[in-house]
Amino acid sequence: MFYKQEIGSMKKPDYLISAYGKEEFHTLKKRALKETVELMESAGLDNIGIGGEMYRWEMYENPVDHLDGLVYYGRVRSFDNRYYKKASVVGKIKRKSSAYLEEFIDVQEIAKKDIKVPITGPYTLMDWSFNDYYPSRLELGLDFARAVREEIIELEEHWKGKGPLRVQIDEPAASTHPWEVSTFVEIFNETVKNLNNVKISSHICYSKDYRSLYPYILEMKTTQLALEFSNRDTTNLGIDDDSRRGFRVIKDLMDMGENREIGIGVIDVHTDFIEPPELVRDRILYVAKFYDIEKIIINPDCGLRTRSREVAYKKLRSLVEGTKLAEKELS
Repeated sequence: MFYKQEIGSMKKPDYLISAYGKEEFHTLKKRALKETVELMESAGLDNIGIGGEMYRWEMYENPVDHLDGLVYYGRVRSFDNRYYKKASVVGKIKRKSSAYLEEFIDVQEIAKKDIKVPITGPYTLMDWSFNDYYPSRLELGLDFARAVREEIIELEEHWKGKGPLRVQIDEPAASTHPWEVSTFVEIFNETVKNLNNVKISSHICYSKDYRSLYPYILEMKTTQLALEFSNRDTTNLGIDDDSRRGFRVIKDLMDMGENREIGIGVIDVHTDFIEPPELVRDRILYVAKFYDIEKIIINPDCGLRTRSREVAYKKLRSLVEGTKLAEKELS
């Protein structure tokens, strides 16, 4: 009844972390990919994404390394005690090589379940870069969009599966500038323009208020929105509004016209708390009271790379078992 998917990242094995920056990283990453795919599949997911993003080190640096027109100036703090190398745009943005193709080819050889390719979106690439070249954020974002579209086209050319290639465009920056949502949507739609045999979803995480994205976000050319809700929910059992306060906003999104597939985050990725299956069940049943069941997708709030692999596996198992309980209640 419910399609169960991972959002993207998972923590790398220790042997791969210690090999970063060394030649052996390239020989060990496929081993890590295989182990992570097997872990996700054994958890019971229907879609294992790209296998935990074992070939990627950071969601910004990874694609930027494959683009012309940018130079790194140093590291900046993103959140908590985490840093990333921030680049400045000093010339026209052009794609020089694929950021994801090797990983995509390898995961197709390994995975037995469905896959999708998470890709850092152009608005986020634009927002997380200094701009020393383009006259406006929009013009910069549109060139990032064209580079990302070229990436998706090349991936589709190497797609060996049945049906359309699933691509998830990650846009964590989209919710940080609510006054600029129309610009975000224009950049997003430029990315997916004229794509063939590709099913597009978008993951927007940790918004203070998803309602601030509306009504403009209704114009996004995406079939699915994967959003986070558990991060602000209670851990009490129940399907009433008070117990499920983190999910109540979905009603407001519906009132504003939202009716696309929605990936509901039923697992909080920022805590080691293992959600009981009964809690996952109630989160799903609450949303199923008012949203089209056929358009509800089950996933964690975000990628699980901040959790240990053991905790991540237990959380995914809980997601799967809780989904089964919800399906039993609804059957």
